[in-house]
Amino acid sequence: MNTTITLKEVDYEQPEGGSVCSTKHAWARVPAEPSPDERAALKDKIRRLLKEKNAVMVSHYYVHPDLQDLAEETGGIVSDSLEMARFGRDHAAQTLVVSGVRFMGETAKILSPEKTILMPDLDATCSLDLGCPIQEFSAFCDQHPDRTVVVYANTSAAVKARADWLVTSSCALDIVRALKDQGHKILWAPDRHLGDYIRRETGADMVFWNGACIVHDEFKAFELEALKKEHPNAKVLVHPESPADVIALADAVGSTSAILKAAQTLDAQEFIVATDNGMMHKLRALNPGKVFYEAPTAGNSATCKSCAHCPWMAMNGLAGVAQVLETGSNAIHVDPALIPRARLPIDRMLAFTAALRNGQPTAGLVPHIGAA
Repeated sequence: MNTTITLKEVDYEQPEGGSVCSTKHAWARVPAEPSPDERAALKDKIRRLLKEKNAVMVSHYYVHPDLQDLAEETGGIVSDSLEMARFGRDHAAQTLVVSGVRFMGETAKILSPEKTILMPDLDATCSLDLGCPIQEFSAFCDQHPDRTVVVYANTSAAVKARADWLVTSSCALDIVRALKDQGHKILWAPDRHLGDYIRRETGADMVFWNGACIVHDEFKAFELEALKKEHPNAKVLVHPESPADVIALADAVGSTSAILKAAQTLDAQEFIVATDNGMMHKLRALNPGKVFYEAPTAGNSATCKSCAHCPWMAMNGLAGVAQVLETGSNAIHVDPALIPRARLPIDRMLAFTAALRNGQPTAGLVPHIGAA
């Protein structure tokens, strides 16, 4: 079997000034694409090993379609990072294979410390996580002791342990709005685009860590406007990690699950999608007959760095899943002393979102601290 691995250099623009770690250069391994025969053999091997090891696969929407399909076929799930972790916590399997990036595996371990969490490649990371190291972030928090620390899921276990609340893009607006209503001033990290979107929508008093997603930061409004002219009947679906001028062109703004819902419910047959192009597989599977276009990430004279796909998500492959199931390698470890504190902001979020789903009041879940 061809096991050639290509090392891909990742050089991305990171905002200058403000509170941010300098991580302008990183790398990602690109696994070789298996042949059709190799793909079939790997899938059969994974199916067998999942049963033998009492394991379940969970995959993010941004990974290879093979991993998405295989997860669902074998009783796993394809979802966002917190739903993946929550599914792994509630599932009877004792081993969870996470196809995604490292912070997702860490979150699963925080919620299920007694379980074995494996990943195809432990070096699969995230520009938001890379750009928010705990030492620098903790110092930033210390500069704003009067603020409630709210961090996005795309962060390390150590950063989560420094936070008061964790949010995902699907619940961030509700949680920040509730905090604002109870008199909280917010310290937000790490994605500045998502933070600014939340500030505009809620009116909350917020200071931002200056990070950005390598994929969403590259979407360009002027190129999106040109594509809209080519497809005037297309609706635009945008993830809020995108720049403000891109969000301004959207017909629907939201998380991966919100984008999936919008594609199914909006009155349109064509859509332009501004998020990682790994989403296209699920969008097309759920909406046969509809047409999806990738939002542009660079102009004709510009250099595309991510080409709308996370290079670290691309590190996940069938061969990696088969190897970790067979050998037990690439297990995620989180300092046991860190887990209780890292779990606290996650549990607060889960309690809040559960109350929302059940139509219960949430005010009692957010303490009032008085007006600033």
